[in-house]
Amino acid sequence: MSSLNDRFEQWREYNRISEAGEIARRAFVNNSFDGVLTMMGVVMGNFVVGVQDAKVVLVTGLSTALAIGISGGWGAYLTESAERRQDIDELEQVTLTELHDTKIGKASRAAVVTVAAVDGLSPFLSALIVVLPFFLVSLLPSVWYAYYAAIALALVALFGLGIYLGRLSKRNLILSGLRTAFAGVVCMGLSYLLERLAQ
Repeated sequence: MSSLNDRFEQWREYNRISEAGEIARRAFVNNSFDGVLTMMGVVMGNFVVGVQDAKVVLVTGLSTALAIGISGGWGAYLTESAERRQDIDELEQVTLTELHDTKIGKASRAAVVTVAAVDGLSPFLSALIVVLPFFLVSLLPSVWYAYYAAIALALVALFGLGIYLGRLSKRNLILSGLRTAFAGVVCMGLSYLLERLAQ
């Protein structure tokens, strides 16, 4: 147990040195927002064309969630690795010191993993929340209840992200929550509009 605590404390120290926590926090909000809205688009797309097979929604939804998760994590890993490597190279040139095995070097590598993990997991998990009702469709009177529940979950998740941002910025929590939830309403409205235009 003490070893686990030591690792956690080390990870916190590395985050403090590399300032990865702040980057990861922004990535968490941005990518969670993307994950929820993307999945809301998938759900609404299926809803407006009248898809009644929950498996279709789940397969398209989970495939999309995996794609945005892999894209986010992989892209962040490659980008953060390049940026951190450049920073270390410049610091080594200025200090004329090899930093690979120092705390700065280790913190830099830990930051890459932390940011990539947050970038990959946050959109996947937030997207997964939206499609959860379709796993329970056999317990519901019809698939339409799963659609309504998914849309409600998406709006609640967006509202929650807004509250989180409101806490960070010390702004009105309700107003901040409504601002982010409104993005979901816009997504729903545009989905309906697309369906009408396609007729």
